[in-house]
Amino acid sequence: MASATGVPEDVNSLQGTGEDEPLLGRRGDASQIEGEPLYWNLWLGTAPIAQAGIWIVAAIVWGAILSNNLIFFSSHPLLNSAGLFLVTQSALILQPTHTASQKRAGTLVHFLFNLFGVSALLVGLVIIEVNKAGPGHEHFESPHAILGLTFYIAIFLQAAVGFTQYFTPSLYGSVDNAKAIYKYHRVSGYVIATLGLATVCAASWTTYNLNVGHIPHWGIILASVLVLAGLVPRIKLQKLGFKREWLGRERLDS
Repeated sequence: MASATGVPEDVNSLQGTGEDEPLLGRRGDASQIEGEPLYWNLWLGTAPIAQAGIWIVAAIVWGAILSNNLIFFSSHPLLNSAGLFLVTQSALILQPTHTASQKRAGTLVHFLFNLFGVSALLVGLVIIEVNKAGPGHEHFESPHAILGLTFYIAIFLQAAVGFTQYFTPSLYGSVDNAKAIYKYHRVSGYVIATLGLATVCAASWTTYNLNVGHIPHWGIILASVLVLAGLVPRIKLQKLGFKREWLGRERLDS
């Protein structure tokens, strides 16, 4: 529909720049279609790129560990890679939701993925701490160890904030107050995902990997890049507190 001036009233819908549109691509590229099952969100838009990356990361790590004799320490990389795999799925399942009912269903599945993923990471942390107990074991000296500690702290805080925001919003004073910080939760989630992938990449330079695991540096780095290449284009600016009216105006002026 056009106004009296001849300018479309709904510029965003005609130009394909609606606020529920992903960062890159059209709205349908990464927005859940009403009536479609939630699990399709795992493959919408650029999700197959992220899936390929995170499956490769898991396959490389598990293949390297299981090809050697299993020891107590072996559970640490196995559980951490599994945890990272699950929290990646949690992001992919929730990203395309945009209606109230979709967001409710997506948030619950997001919570379940994170529950199992963060639990795996927590056990992975306990294992490495027990493994390093006693004299002769240095703590938090390598880049992997420093990144790992930062990642653990960040994701545990992220999980706690996400849970309380949704299930116990009264802790923030009101539902509106809890909703007001959703955008920060989303932004920090992408930062933490990047940190987790960097931690895995740094693990390929640890003494254990150089002597035993032999995980290829560039293989794990390229797989991690694929994960981000699949996640980032599906980011919806509206969910981060940004609007895209400027893009519609820009196109009209061009």
